[in-house]
Amino acid sequence: MADPTPRDPAPDDEQPISFRDSMAAAMRKTGFGQVTPGEVPTAGSLLSAVGGVRGLIESILPGLVFLVLYTITKSVPLAVLVPVIVGAAFIVVRLVTRSPVMSAVIGLLLLAVSAVLALISGRAEQAFIPGMVINASSVLVLLISIIVGWPLIGLIVGFLTNEGVEWKKDAAKRRVLYIATWMWLGLFALRLAVEVPLYLARQTEWLAGTKLVLGVPLYAVLLWVTWLLVRAAYGRAAVVARD
Repeated sequence: MADPTPRDPAPDDEQPISFRDSMAAAMRKTGFGQVTPGEVPTAGSLLSAVGGVRGLIESILPGLVFLVLYTITKSVPLAVLVPVIVGAAFIVVRLVTRSPVMSAVIGLLLLAVSAVLALISGRAEQAFIPGMVINASSVLVLLISIIVGWPLIGLIVGFLTNEGVEWKKDAAKRRVLYIATWMWLGLFALRLAVEVPLYLARQTEWLAGTKLVLGVPLYAVLLWVTWLLVRAAYGRAAVVARD
């Protein structure tokens, strides 16, 4: 028999989290989420966006180790296996310090796949295939988002500001978010344009070096520029709203 006694609705903090809230929380953990649209970006927020000092080390050190070892020894096993060990060490450090490990785990998986490809083929440049696949996939996703009229940067900013897709009704915001999406597409396309010819020419040392330059440094610069563009658009919108 059904219980006729009325029950109070669950407290707000027990209500299921909406998709928008879940996505917004996920976006705030990314580089874009380190600065609220409309706010002034700082050096500290930029450092946080690339994972802090630890994130910088984890992003740069494996590739640098590969470059140094391969340049000196020309040994494929040594050049690809030592970075895997370094990646595993990052996970151990995070576990010991009780820090989030997901980024380090993903990094280790990419290093492992790269190492397997290089070891099976005996060619060091094969280790760069996963990175080029990621860049190509990013170009495709960003291009599709632009073609269908939903630029990816706009969707990210919409989740971060909890405005959803209201930015599509503001011409200035819409223009800036399209431009920002094109810029990020350009970043990944540039990486491919530089790295693919070097890969085909089997210029492994140059490939490793350019990958480092086009990695975190260029990512940080473009992230800063994106923040400034979005800040300008949202700052203008706030002024218009007040008037």
